[in-house]
Amino acid sequence: MAAVESGLPLDVMGLFFFAYRDFVGDADSLLERQGFGRAHHRVLYFVNLKPGMPVADLLDILKITKQSLARVLRQLIDSGYVEQRTGKSDRRQRLLYATHKGRELFQVLSATQTSRIDAAFAALPANARQTVLQFFVGMIEPEDRPLLDRLKLTERV
Repeated sequence: MAAVESGLPLDVMGLFFFAYRDFVGDADSLLERQGFGRAHHRVLYFVNLKPGMPVADLLDILKITKQSLARVLRQLIDSGYVEQRTGKSDRRQRLLYATHKGRELFQVLSATQTSRIDAAFAALPANARQTVLQFFVGMIEPEDRPLLDRLKLTERV
């Protein structure tokens, strides 16, 4: 049986692959110059999205090991992009904040990605944004959807 005849959404899967490749590729070359990779970008994204994010929340979001996150965080902290503070109510809690340098790098990384997103939406009908957002929410595991609300990622859905 040919793959096209299999009933698999191969068109969506392939387009998703190429869209993701190009979307992250925009930032990859900038990150590489800093000696960073995609894991660093993910941490910068969430720390900028929600300043004061506890390390435990970041582990839940990224679904990586403490050891993997510790390595990435150490590099970002040592390079002056992220700072870690102790929680005020719970001294065991480690809260993450982007520094000025971290916010600047995040803005640079986000600029090319924003341009790509804006260009794609500009080619669609005006109401398509809502459909795209609903599609992405539908791709996310149901148990993770409340997290999207807490991060305020679904306010326009």
